[in-house]
Amino acid sequence: MIRKLMHLIIAAIMLTGVAVAQDVAVRSDHPDEYVVVKGDTLWDISGRFLDKPWQWPAIWHANPQIENPHLIYPGDVVSLVYIDGVPQLQLRRGGADTVRLSPSIRVTDREAIKAIPFKSIEPFIKDLRIVSPSEYEALPYVISNQEQRMNVTMSDHTYVRGLDAQVGEEYVVARLTSIYDNFGSPPEIRRVEPKDHWKQVPNVWDRHQDMYNTVAPWDRRPKDPVGYELYEVSRVRVAKAGEITVMDVIRDRTEVKPGDVILPVSDMGYLSTFYPSAMDNVPEGLRVLQTSGQRSGVGRYQIVSISGGTNQGIEAGHVFSAFRQGDLVDDRSGYRWGSFSKEAEVRLPDTYDGLVMVFRTFDDISYGMVMGGGSRVVLEYDSLRHPDERL
Repeated sequence: MIRKLMHLIIAAIMLTGVAVAQDVAVRSDHPDEYVVVKGDTLWDISGRFLDKPWQWPAIWHANPQIENPHLIYPGDVVSLVYIDGVPQLQLRRGGADTVRLSPSIRVTDREAIKAIPFKSIEPFIKDLRIVSPSEYEALPYVISNQEQRMNVTMSDHTYVRGLDAQVGEEYVVARLTSIYDNFGSPPEIRRVEPKDHWKQVPNVWDRHQDMYNTVAPWDRRPKDPVGYELYEVSRVRVAKAGEITVMDVIRDRTEVKPGDVILPVSDMGYLSTFYPSAMDNVPEGLRVLQTSGQRSGVGRYQIVSISGGTNQGIEAGHVFSAFRQGDLVDDRSGYRWGSFSKEAEVRLPDTYDGLVMVFRTFDDISYGMVMGGGSRVVLEYDSLRHPDERL
């Protein structure tokens, strides 16, 4: 009975995989085969064959008879074939056997290609944390440095207040980089007047006069904070415990400054493999919060933060389409024909900017990488929707 049940489960899984693969849109101009080169990613390769690269897990399959079939190297040949009418990507290594592929890629193997450019996201995975307002308020902090210097580096002393620690314990020194405030509606984009046709591109800077999502790091009292973004700048070790803890700087990326906060060392594991997928129901109001500090927008392989995390069901690998809000314009023509009222305001349709894939999540905030897909840059306040939406 148990064996029969297992067979039924396996058959159901196989049928599900076939159904998913049949829904995958293959590019009409896909090559018969592609030779992998250094610098390629699975997303790039899939984009040569699929209309929607984020669907590649549906047609990459592991062959249990071959050891580590998920490792793909420069020089390998990838081809698209149909088996029983279902598209599959296959691999030929060195002109040898053809194998089915798995989307898994070992980050530790430097010779194999990666699912996405890992070096671009590594600092956001290893060195960045987001803490809640209550957690931030309770953090110990650097009150002064050796000889009251503005900055200290490795082998110097720094002095910390509010830390209950033992001699020899190690900690992280982190710096506040952003405060995420309560997520409201985006500020109105400047209206484009019909007479100013030469000004059809919205003024990006005008979008930030009433910034709603972040405040300057030195303003530590936002009205309704949601999360505090902290970036690791150094490691320290307790040299003398007490009301004011004396700490030795033992490793640094940059100088330690008064006001920096102290965090426990937490070498949290991180995902080395990302399986792109779409949420069944995208949270309402999901938006881009920041664009790697570039208010003019970011393009392919650059980083954004978004207004949702594990509390909203968002996971690493989730893919979204980013849309820019349409301009608000005055209709000064339609009323002439009696169809619309004079000076009526009309909202133009939202425009598609590109795809964003999440690679790290916190409670209410996540980080994603722009994977391209559109001809525009992704901007702060862009709304995020199901990746199937393009127009």
